[in-house]
Amino acid sequence: MTSSTPPSASRGHVGFGAMRRMHARRRDEVHRTATPLELFFDLCFVVAVGQAGLQLVHAIAENHVADGVVGYLYVFFGIWWAWMNFTWFASAYDCDDVPYRIATMIAICGVLIYAAGVPRAFADNDWTITVIGYVVMRVALTAQWLRAAASEDRGPARRTALIYACGVALCQLGWITLLIAPADWRRWLFLILAAAELLVPVVAESRHQTPWHPHHIAERYGLFTIIVLGETMFATTVAVQSALGDVKEFSELAPIAGGGVLIIFSAWWIYFAVPAHERLKSNRESIPWGYGHFLIFASAAAIGAGLEVAVEQSIGKAHIPTPTASAAVTVPTAVYLLTVWFLHARHFKETLAQQLVLPVAVPAVLLCTLAGHWAVLAAGLVAAATVATGVALANRTPEAKRSSGTPPSGV
Repeated sequence: MTSSTPPSASRGHVGFGAMRRMHARRRDEVHRTATPLELFFDLCFVVAVGQAGLQLVHAIAENHVADGVVGYLYVFFGIWWAWMNFTWFASAYDCDDVPYRIATMIAICGVLIYAAGVPRAFADNDWTITVIGYVVMRVALTAQWLRAAASEDRGPARRTALIYACGVALCQLGWITLLIAPADWRRWLFLILAAAELLVPVVAESRHQTPWHPHHIAERYGLFTIIVLGETMFATTVAVQSALGDVKEFSELAPIAGGGVLIIFSAWWIYFAVPAHERLKSNRESIPWGYGHFLIFASAAAIGAGLEVAVEQSIGKAHIPTPTASAAVTVPTAVYLLTVWFLHARHFKETLAQQLVLPVAVPAVLLCTLAGHWAVLAAGLVAAATVATGVALANRTPEAKRSSGTPPSGV
């Protein structure tokens, strides 16, 4: 499956002009962790996530909920898909030499261009800048796959890399044609092109699995989840801070701030309660798991947007009904809980009571929408109670009783 690979320790320092043969990494490589370049890559992508969330706030605050949600999901797809493709490629072929770093930085430039075009895509259905940024990211990835193909000596691995390169390149031609299509057709063509993008890994890996590293992949997804939740916390803090000048007492904002903090803390706890890498044994498990994270990342970022909307509605800046502002928080929270349960938690539960914790929490969070101005705080309390219940049930299991180490984190 893999070519001989130098020890990971030798991949650290790269001198100017250094270039390596892009050998496939080993799936059983020890101490495989995210690199500084990968962390930098993630932080730059969060710029685009923040822009998408900001436009969602504006759309909901102006009571254009349906258009805002659709636009947000469309824009977020490009961010998530480009991030995901780089992540899996890097897990299999990261050689950390100068050409690799330059290609990655070109991809970063692409996401910054993409982020700059997000407002136009939302407001005017003008996808020109976003498509240019997206194509820049994908051209960089195509070059990486061509380099991997040139470095592979074996037939199946080389063929897989070439299928990836050709598939990604063909999809970019499709995105470019999107720019000349009639405005009314663009969102429908977007769906077709998105489906084509999703099929590329399925086709490419149907006969040969690239040597991605399970623990590294789980860590990368976990780190991006943390960064998105951090962006959500930051956006909420800024919203509350800016609103303080328009209210007489902080007590008007305290329920939203307190509930938001509880939701974000609970979201972090629930995601990291189980060791995701233990299930990533083959593409049969990993592809649905990786694709499903679109909902995890998008909903986590949308929670922050919803909290901003709730703040603006509470001080009279957003002239929308209270249930609409409340749903902007409770709906993405419920989607997050349900998706994390489906992708992660349900595979690690020992009892029926444990299995039901998150599915029961989902409708409970949605019911909080009816709690008026206390909806966000109520949703936060439900999320916190969900964590507490999960921890208590986990500590009661035979596995926990037999263990002398740290108590299970639950949920």
